[in-house]
Amino acid sequence: MKNPLNYQTTEYDCGPTTMMNAISFLFKREEISPDITKCIMQYCLDGYNSRGEAYKSGTTDTAMWFLSNWLNHFGKVRKFPVLCENLSGKDVFISENSRITECLQQKGAVVAKVMLGCWHYVLFTGIEGEYVDLFDPYYRQKPYEADGVFMIWDEPKRRNRRVHADVLNDTGKGIYALGKTECRECVLLFNTRTRQTMEQIEYII
Repeated sequence: MKNPLNYQTTEYDCGPTTMMNAISFLFKREEISPDITKCIMQYCLDGYNSRGEAYKSGTTDTAMWFLSNWLNHFGKVRKFPVLCENLSGKDVFISENSRITECLQQKGAVVAKVMLGCWHYVLFTGIEGEYVDLFDPYYRQKPYEADGVFMIWDEPKRRNRRVHADVLNDTGKGIYALGKTECRECVLLFNTRTRQTMEQIEYII
């Protein structure tokens, strides 16, 4: 069975929490090896803040890229049906034919870096029209006073936010903005057993 997605425990562990949520979203609990959990926790939280304090700058882009490459290698060696792809810069954009949209249409998931006062990791789990479904690991009860951002409480295995694409595509520092183009990073993840091809999607439509 699939578990509900998790919230971060501290102010800093959105990175490992979101990567584990991606695995939980794509795979059943009994399919997931503890090796994956161990590696995610071992290599995330590698950032140092301006005071030189370890782990208090969260998880770096480098760690996320390393994790995605490690998962690809793990998948090949252990025959685990996971596939990751790293995107950066102008490729991290939501439009009708973007790689992120294709990934979500193919039943994949996206670990994305967005703004939430500072850089913050969330999980994209689906897309409907101009709205992206996402799970934000930062627990909050009060709705955001922002257009195009909606709280969802009754789908713990899939989403807790619904956010308009224009909000995400923003190049500023607004809530859930993907931010400056040159700073954008995300990881596309697929379960290769359940991934749909674009031909299958077009046929269904």
